Amino acid sequence: MTSKVMLRQHVFRNNPLIVLMQRRYKTDYRNLKEKKWRGVVGLEIHAQIVSSSKLFSGAGTGFGSPVNASVAFFDAAIPGTLPVLNRRCVEVGVLTALALSCQINPVSWFDRKHYFYADLPAGYQITQQRSPLARNGQLQFQVFTPGVHKKPYTKTSRIHQLQLEQDSGKSLHDEEAQRSLVDLNRAGIPLMELVFEPDLEDGEEAAALVNELSNILRRLGTCSCKMEEGALRVDANVSIHRKGEPLGVRTEVKNIGSVRGVANAVRYELSRQTELLEAGEEVVNETRAWDAQARQTVPMRDKEEKQDYRYMPEPNLPPLRLQMDEHPGPHTGLVSIPELQKQLPELPEQTRQRLQVEFNISRESAIILVNEDVLLQYFTSMMEEKKGRDSRLAVNLLLMELLKQLNKKKMTLEECTVSSSTLGDIVDLQQSGTINLLTARKLLHEALSSCTQSPAQIVKERGWAQITDPQEIRKICEQVLEKNPKLIQEYKAGKTKVFGAFVGQIAKHTEERADMAAVVQQLKKMLSE
Repeated sequence: MTSKVMLRQHVFRNNPLIVLMQRRYKTDYRNLKEKKWRGVVGLEIHAQIVSSSKLFSGAGTGFGSPVNASVAFFDAAIPGTLPVLNRRCVEVGVLTALALSCQINPVSWFDRKHYFYADLPAGYQITQQRSPLARNGQLQFQVFTPGVHKKPYTKTSRIHQLQLEQDSGKSLHDEEAQRSLVDLNRAGIPLMELVFEPDLEDGEEAAALVNELSNILRRLGTCSCKMEEGALRVDANVSIHRKGEPLGVRTEVKNIGSVRGVANAVRYELSRQTELLEAGEEVVNETRAWDAQARQTVPMRDKEEKQDYRYMPEPNLPPLRLQMDEHPGPHTGLVSIPELQKQLPELPEQTRQRLQVEFNISRESAIILVNEDVLLQYFTSMMEEKKGRDSRLAVNLLLMELLKQLNKKKMTLEECTVSSSTLGDIVDLQQSGTINLLTARKLLHEALSSCTQSPAQIVKERGWAQITDPQEIRKICEQVLEKNPKLIQEYKAGKTKVFGAFVGQIAKHTEERADMAAVVQQLKKMLSE
């Protein structure tokens, strides 16, 4: 059985909620196709820059600070205060743009985007709408959801622009006191906004894009991508149309807070719009929110038009100039593109290709390893600790057995305390033939139960070593055959299905420690005599 098939079976056996979701996804997507509608999805993603201070002030950016504890005078729009651009944020934006193959603008400008909300004291947000830091990039990613897709496929989404901007504060509504309060800790938090072209067709592609972008940003160290902390927020622009016809009216689903939420929100919105148009109704251009509990989008407000924001140049910030070549001139910027280019690490897709070539593992396995930082760290450590260790056994132990047992214990990968050396020892025992897969599972269970003994010690003390001696296997087979003369007659009469009964009895007799491949071979030989 291939690792791909085993992985799909693992997902279906152990994640019933995902099974239901995937069945519904496939049904909805099939309905969309059957009715000849085509989904069109474009994402706008806000990524919080990893920086100790805000974009235009020296206030801290730590998550979970007491209310209004990280607010500088500028963040509170005290008259007379001026913005000072954070160089670290510019470097982060450029590094991200380089990783996404964007065209970086030598000179970019900041704009004021006006709107009057209580959580933005100045009455405007400083952003880069008209002349952003970078344009025309692209993100290539793999779309693969076990149980939904038979195999991975590659998708590319173009990046319209990447810009720097400040975040707004947060309004706190007290229903009992019937009043609203404002927390300005997030006001001025540095953000990168990445605007993608509408190149996607469904929710799974949207989720895969977000996941790949998160992998890249974490690899660069430019964003933590902790969606539960608001470090990565996704807006999805969704519409449908028939092939050959103009694009349909779009809706925008705001502030989706998880990768699966992106898939579910887009899928629901595509289905909702299809039902409306099939019923002869119209899709309204509006902003909607994703209700994760009700698993549906709900109306927020009519869609604002760009002119409502009254963009104007930011008068208190000069043009942002970057050094584009190795030899700066007298009027070039302090941030050097060539120097940042040298800092680019191995990106996720490069890692996948390297794993496939270096360790001869499947594309599906490489995708899952790279998508989970903890799994990748485990695998890398296991293979570095000992040369010649079987990479496929290591992958199977991680992707099949470890994930399955963690799921049973309702533990996350981050909560797993088993060391890579312990996992490597289990692989070595299986690779040498000392134990079989069933015993490897038992050893993994012991390791997750905080057993302090090494796998080799447990095998020795509990007598879990695999029975591989040919003479002993023959003796065991003889004992089982002697007890089942009727089954032997049935087998020789042509009822070959009873062969499984012999194998099952031997597995039970040896507590599943016998080398079953050798058992099968020996049984066939003896039954043919």
